[in-house]
Amino acid sequence: MPVPQSELKRTPLYSTHCKLGAKMVDFGGWDMPVEYSGIVGEHRAVRERVGLFDVSHMGEIEVSGPQALELVQHVTTNDASKLADGRAQYSGLLYEHGGFVDDIIVHKVGHHSYFICVNASNQDKDFLHILREARNERFDAMVADMSSEYSQLAIQGPMATAVLQTLTANEVAPVKRYHFLDGKVSGAAARIARTGYTGEDGWEIYVDPAEAQRLWDEILAAGAEFGILPCGLGARNTLRMESAMALYGHEIHASITPFEAGLDWIVKLNKGSFLGREALVKQKERGVTRKLAGFEVQGRGIARDGYEIFVNGVGAGWVTSGGPAPTLNKNIGMCLLPAVEAEPGRTIEIMVRGRPVEAVTVPLPFYKRG
Repeated sequence: MPVPQSELKRTPLYSTHCKLGAKMVDFGGWDMPVEYSGIVGEHRAVRERVGLFDVSHMGEIEVSGPQALELVQHVTTNDASKLADGRAQYSGLLYEHGGFVDDIIVHKVGHHSYFICVNASNQDKDFLHILREARNERFDAMVADMSSEYSQLAIQGPMATAVLQTLTANEVAPVKRYHFLDGKVSGAAARIARTGYTGEDGWEIYVDPAEAQRLWDEILAAGAEFGILPCGLGARNTLRMESAMALYGHEIHASITPFEAGLDWIVKLNKGSFLGREALVKQKERGVTRKLAGFEVQGRGIARDGYEIFVNGVGAGWVTSGGPAPTLNKNIGMCLLPAVEAEPGRTIEIMVRGRPVEAVTVPLPFYKRG
């Protein structure tokens, strides 16, 4: 079976990023843009019009062979047997103790073929995790790290479909959310998925890295009449936070289970055995002792990731993600709290640079499209 290909990382679109004056950050060993023209403007472009992201740092894993489904079922929490060809689902990879290896999107390409999009920082770990399970449990399936074979561009926002349709002969409007098709975009072979990480309608397009720079330029040109903006990781983070989408290392990681993270809906205990199921069954029987909650800051200050939270003067949890919400014009965040304190309407205090700032817990998500 193939080995991780981290030495063959795809090249980010340096020429375009530099031309547009993007601010760069080291992301998993290679530079990625935080912003181009400003996080707030890019955020609002996606909420109101359309934005384009280079998310080529994401990883791709293919599982194929006679027992591909059985392997995917074994390592993921959702029920992949419910997928028809051309459909995708959000799911989780878990350790035996119920904590997250990663959160993923599983695409069913064919009867014995699955395409899994994984987080950038986890792609080698995820590949080895799935490969190890395939070998240990003797599944008749091949696991391939295909991350070097794909670049990924995401067109997101209310006008994303209109922009994409100008560049493809495939009819994309009828494609439903969490469905995909294999076709062409601007002449390049592409996997075109109606998925995204912004809380808006949109598309994630997987292409040969050799085509990515040309495609980036042509999408921006085609989207000019719609007010498209190139968008960086900063806007991607504020958009997903408003929509309460989990980020690995924040709302989910090895010590947090799906039930604690509010992701019960991706856990299908009735599908049969899977890695981590036994631990989750026990946790469900006992009841969770801590839960993810949303909050709005009432005082002056911005609650950043990792800040400690107090309830009635006693340390109770921490901020998993926090910052300004451009759509809402508020300072918001998510946090892990004791389950009894995680209900909406609770007053909490967040230690912001050594001083307590009042906040109140609120329902999630903060923002919902439409």
